[in-house]
Amino acid sequence: MANENDSRSKGRFGLYGGQYVPETLMNVLAGLEQAYHRCREDERFEEELRDLLQRGARRPSRLYPAVRLSEELGGAQIWLKREDQNPTGSHCINAALGQVLLAKWMGKKGVIADTASGGNGVATAVAASLLGLRCDIFMGLEDMARQSLQVDKMRLLGATVHIVQTGAGTWKDALSEAMREWSNRVEDTNLVMASAIGPHPYPTIVREFQNLISEEIRERCLQEMDRLPDVVIAPVGGGALALGAFDAFLQEEEVQLIGCEAAGEELDGPESPSALTTGRKGIFHGMKTYFCQDDEGRISPVHSVAAGLTYPGVNPELAALVDEERVDVISVTDEEALDAFSMLARTEGILPALESAHALACAMSLAPEMRRDQVIVVVLSGSGDKDCEEVVRIGEEEKDEQDS
Repeated sequence: MANENDSRSKGRFGLYGGQYVPETLMNVLAGLEQAYHRCREDERFEEELRDLLQRGARRPSRLYPAVRLSEELGGAQIWLKREDQNPTGSHCINAALGQVLLAKWMGKKGVIADTASGGNGVATAVAASLLGLRCDIFMGLEDMARQSLQVDKMRLLGATVHIVQTGAGTWKDALSEAMREWSNRVEDTNLVMASAIGPHPYPTIVREFQNLISEEIRERCLQEMDRLPDVVIAPVGGGALALGAFDAFLQEEEVQLIGCEAAGEELDGPESPSALTTGRKGIFHGMKTYFCQDDEGRISPVHSVAAGLTYPGVNPELAALVDEERVDVISVTDEEALDAFSMLARTEGILPALESAHALACAMSLAPEMRRDQVIVVVLSGSGDKDCEEVVRIGEEEKDEQDS
């Protein structure tokens, strides 16, 4: 956990962050921050969290050598941080367990969560079941259509799934509705954020529940290789996974950190979700950061083959790290991600989430240009089981187009 004196815990990261919310929520957020720090300083909370992470997330997750993929590409060795092997199928379980446990310690009776790919929805439903809290999940109509398996899982786990049909029916709309509902139920309910976004203290809380990913990468690399990796690559949606993967290496200048955004069909297209690459500074969902916007400053509708990469903005701390040139950003198209999905399946027998496939695509382009004694760690954010139907559908559409 970050020390309270750490400037990162103040909710401002250079120009970014803050609390742009109605006055009625200011005291609620202050109470949340105080409760969070109080709990993280209580060894009983930490012990219960460690137990939950072992039982509910099987920490630590595996660091896996992708031998055949590395051999086929040539160049650097590629290792995979297997968050896809978590019981719920994604990295989201780490922060969900932490946030739901915090809600229980605060005396709340229920939790509300947003979800896009379904990862946070399933994880929050599992955490709520383990801890005996009521669970409401908000998910956009479009995302529900392409992540139907995840919706079934949430409902089977006892969560109430609310269909969001406003806007484009995707992640930003689900988060807007979740925040609106939470503001009416703050007395007995906490909001479980899907990513490290929103008003302070959410970006800090979620990052600190996810930074065990980078701590585990660091420890395992030193044990297995007696060295740190040369490159760590992670997909960027809201930014929680990327920060979790990078946090332990921020002071290690020799480790290159690369965040992979979704470009959609094309980087310069009107629906590209590449906020760090093509976005502009703005304020939305209670924070200041980079957002995809039109010429009049309205938040743009965005689309990606990966539902979990369709947020039109990015974590404020990650925005600051990109400005400081500590984190590099690569944009990956839908086509490149689908190719990476197929290649990992063919060489390693692993079906990655389409979000993860964006990071794999970056590694596949980078590895051949590096030496064989160098190491790339790619964080697999989740399992591709949820995406199989969508990948097959896209493949059939492409085949029909070629045949016609």
